[in-house]
Amino acid sequence: MKYNKKNLLKREIEHIDIKKFNSVALIDSFDDMAFQSRNLARSAKIYDQMVKDKNCTVILCLSGSLVSAGLKKVIIDLIKHNMIDCIVSTGAVVVDQDFFEGLGFHHYKGFANADDNQLRELMIDRIYDTFIDEEDLRICDNTIKEIADGMKPGIYSSREFIVEMGKYLEKYRKNSDSFVLEAYKKGVPIFCPAFSDSSAGFGLVFHQTEKKEHVSIDSVKDFKELTELKVISKDTGILVIGGGVPKNFVQDTVVAADIIGKNTPMHKYAVQLTIADERDGALSGSTLKEANSWGKVDQGMEQMVFGEATITFPLLASYVYHKNSWKNRRSKKLNQTFC
Repeated sequence: MKYNKKNLLKREIEHIDIKKFNSVALIDSFDDMAFQSRNLARSAKIYDQMVKDKNCTVILCLSGSLVSAGLKKVIIDLIKHNMIDCIVSTGAVVVDQDFFEGLGFHHYKGFANADDNQLRELMIDRIYDTFIDEEDLRICDNTIKEIADGMKPGIYSSREFIVEMGKYLEKYRKNSDSFVLEAYKKGVPIFCPAFSDSSAGFGLVFHQTEKKEHVSIDSVKDFKELTELKVISKDTGILVIGGGVPKNFVQDTVVAADIIGKNTPMHKYAVQLTIADERDGALSGSTLKEANSWGKVDQGMEQMVFGEATITFPLLASYVYHKNSWKNRRSKKLNQTFC
């Protein structure tokens, strides 16, 4: 069968809205069950406790195809309602997915058994059962270059560059639904320790090829800034969606603080939603209890949930949203720390 690009890219991914359904009764029922349902119930209560704790800085870690899968509004609502204070993410989630949609582009419902040779010929990229227009992604790449071209040459953290992305969307946005934009407006810092591993990388390579005096992203500056946030926070809690670099990056701030001579406690709360297996020793599936041996995560208020994030994340977020603890919480505006 010969594909038609217009027909393949016509059914947009719709983003789930946690405000439209209340998972409290379901999660409370899970608490009396077993296996991952009970784990999810405990994780929801721990996250709610993070939000209740006014001395706690809540850090959201993002990895995987989250925005492209329909979870963008979940992240926006966590920012908007002061349920998180900081984000550490892969570049793909921030740039290729969220910023991409903020520019007015979309991800589309596709199918996993597609003929990938034909998709490539049509310039359609596939993420399992989701399609993306490669021509739109090229515009996203070039927009990153445009932002970099307009900045003073020098060394920046990814957080600083993402602030500029937020400013761009505020000025030129075609789609107001963007967590990069919402974080900019709320003063929530976003760190991408592997920023170049995304559309940002393509745009910045183009920028540096054309400009002798150019913008560079310093991942060590990211680490230093995030460690500084850990040091000034009385307590911290981490909500990890997926795993990978963001998870390790935020956990390592405890050790980094110790190395520079700051007496900083381990992360007090920790929840992780993942499908990774701990048995191969890889970081994504390593348990939060294991992180205690490294001096990174305290024991007692940590919980692993082994389940896919498009299911577990909306249920968890809806539970905490409808428990209303966020109504007594103020925005920390942590980006102002670096002004």
